[in-house]
Amino acid sequence: MALMDFIKKQFIDILQWTEEGDGTLSWRFPMEGMEIQNGGTLVVRESQMAVFVNEGQVADVFGPGTYKLTTQTLPVLTYLKNWDKLFQSPFKSDVYFFSTRQQVDQKWGTPQPITIRDQDFGAVRLRAFGNYAYRVADPKLFHTEISGTRGEYRVEDLDGQLRGLVLQNISNAIAASGVPFLDLAANQGMFAEAMASALQPAFARIGLKLEGFTVQNLSLPEELQKVLDQRIGMGMVGGDMGKFMQYQTAQAIPKFAEGGGQGGGVAGDAMGLGAGVALGQVLAQNLQSGLQQGQGGGAAAAQAPAAAGVRPEDVMATLEKLGELKSKGILTQEEFDAKKAELLRKLV
Repeated sequence: MALMDFIKKQFIDILQWTEEGDGTLSWRFPMEGMEIQNGGTLVVRESQMAVFVNEGQVADVFGPGTYKLTTQTLPVLTYLKNWDKLFQSPFKSDVYFFSTRQQVDQKWGTPQPITIRDQDFGAVRLRAFGNYAYRVADPKLFHTEISGTRGEYRVEDLDGQLRGLVLQNISNAIAASGVPFLDLAANQGMFAEAMASALQPAFARIGLKLEGFTVQNLSLPEELQKVLDQRIGMGMVGGDMGKFMQYQTAQAIPKFAEGGGQGGGVAGDAMGLGAGVALGQVLAQNLQSGLQQGQGGGAAAAQAPAAAGVRPEDVMATLEKLGELKSKGILTQEEFDAKKAELLRKLV
């Protein structure tokens, strides 16, 4: 009885994979010390494929179905073995099962901002993230290129390599789309299609098929987003620098009012508001005139009434605001120096 039990353990009648749990891409049927019985049954379920490997060489690939293992069902393996007994004896091969189900909701993202060329900004650094789905489409290629002889190969084993492929192709996909950043952010579906097209060949080279790719967010680093907000603000006033300066001055009004000191409370707020509006008008008039030579006298005469009520602390606060605009590239050094001289004369 013990001898019969031993013999039964040596020959395999049914080869199948129940695929318990998620995330397994490849699984090797345990063959140690055992051989496949002639006429045995191979069961390949839907969303699976099986690969027979003999002495390191892929012999046959089976799709979903039930197969009797004979010379008719294993023609390539029979040819490789050159059996002269017409497959009458048991044989030993490694059998690998592959899951061909979609592996969905795989995450990707840029751990650090990446620099890309842009039609509007010249170059920008952006962050992006989303998800994708794929499946094993060519188990023979996947076996030879990726999973190899491992007993089990899982989704997490491949995750790092696939993320690397995504990041490697982001810049190429954006360049191929020819779409500026502002339009990409508004048309994430278009960017996702460009990314999918760029990634398909890379996935196919390792036996995978990219089934879906989504872009959930495109954004700039915080410091660049502030510059973009400034540009959007200028666009909202039609690119009119005078109006933009009035807007910037209005943002500083609360600071003016905090240190009013004269009268305090409502009176101090009113004085700060009046000074801010008056100063905004002065700056707008100066910028619109372009500081052209020969017109300085007339401009100064026109501005004198408006500047009469400007206090020293208001002038210093405005200089600080102008310095911020210069550092952001909104004002040139020449414009800043001219306005600085103009404002300092108000203190005399």
